[in-house]
Amino acid sequence: MKKLILAFSLLGLLAVLIVFASSAYTVDETEQVFITEFGRPIGEPINADPARNEAGLHFKKPFIQQVNRVEKRILSWDGPATEMPTRDKLYITVDNFARWRISDPRTYFEQLRDERTALSRLDDIIGSETRSIIAAHDLIEVIRSEKDRKPMRDEALTAGNTNLGQLPPIQFGRDMLAAQILAAAAPKVKSWGIELIDVRFKRINYKSGVIEKIYSRMASERQQIAERFRSEGAGEAAKIIGRKERDLLTIQSEAYRKEQEIKGKADAEATGIYASAYNSSPSAADFYQFVKTLETYQKSLSKDTTAVFTTNSDLFRLLKHIEPAKSPAPNP
Repeated sequence: MKKLILAFSLLGLLAVLIVFASSAYTVDETEQVFITEFGRPIGEPINADPARNEAGLHFKKPFIQQVNRVEKRILSWDGPATEMPTRDKLYITVDNFARWRISDPRTYFEQLRDERTALSRLDDIIGSETRSIIAAHDLIEVIRSEKDRKPMRDEALTAGNTNLGQLPPIQFGRDMLAAQILAAAAPKVKSWGIELIDVRFKRINYKSGVIEKIYSRMASERQQIAERFRSEGAGEAAKIIGRKERDLLTIQSEAYRKEQEIKGKADAEATGIYASAYNSSPSAADFYQFVKTLETYQKSLSKDTTAVFTTNSDLFRLLKHIEPAKSPAPNP
C-alpha cells in the first residue's frame, strides 16, 4: 500500500513539474515575446516597451499556448547593389544599407512571420524608393554630400575661365537624398510592425560609360586650359615682337639721324676747307677747276663712250689743247 502511495506521489510530482515546465518561460533583455493560443496572438507583447524592463520569469497556460520570441535589438539590412539611372541619364550602381527594429511584435508576426521575409520586403521597399529618389536628381546631387563644400582649385589654371575647376551648385546632396529615402520608406514598413531607423549609402560606383564621360570631360577641361595658355603665350610673344620691332626702328632712326648729322658736319667742314684752299689765290682756283673737270671726264667718259661737244663747251676746252704754264719773268 505504501509503495502504491509513493508511486502515485511521484507521478503527481512529475505531472506538476511537467505542467510547471510547460507554463513557465523566461524573457531575455534582448528579445520581445508574445503568446499565441492555437496559432492566434493573444494579449500584449512582453518586454516590447523600451520604458519598462519586463525581462525575467513569466507564465502561460500550459500546452495550449506557445511562446514566440522576436529580436528587440536594432537589426541591419544590407541591400544588393543595383544599377539605376539619374535624372541626367547617367547610370550608376548604388549600394545602400539600413538599420531597423521590430516595433510591434504582434503585427510583425501576423504580417511577416520571420526575419528572412522581413529582409525580403525591405529589399523591395527600400530598393524601390532608392530608384525613385535617384531618378529624380542629377548625378552631382548623389555623389556630393555637402552643399557648401568648396573644392580645391588651382587659381593659376582657372583665372582665365571661372567655369574650369568649379563644381556646379547642389540643392540637396547625398545625405539629404538618404533622408528622403528614409522618409518615403518608413511609413510603408510601419504597417508590418517595423520601425525603419536610418538609411545610408554605402557605395556609389560609376558604370564604364559614365567613367569614360567623366574622363572625357576632364580631358576637355585640360585642353581648354592648354589652349588658354597657348593663346596667352602667343599674345605675349606678339607683344614682345612688337616692342622689339618698335625699339629696332627707334634705334635705326636715331642712328640714321646721327649719321646724317655727322655727314652734314663733315661735308660742311670739307667744303669750308676746299673753299679756303682754292680761294686762296687765282692759280689755286684754276687748279680746282682743272681737277674737277678731270673728275667729270673720269665719271662720264670711258673707252666705249661717244661724246659730242661744241667748240664753246667748257668740257671740250681741255681736249683741244693744254696751255703751257707761263714761266715767270726774269728779274732785271
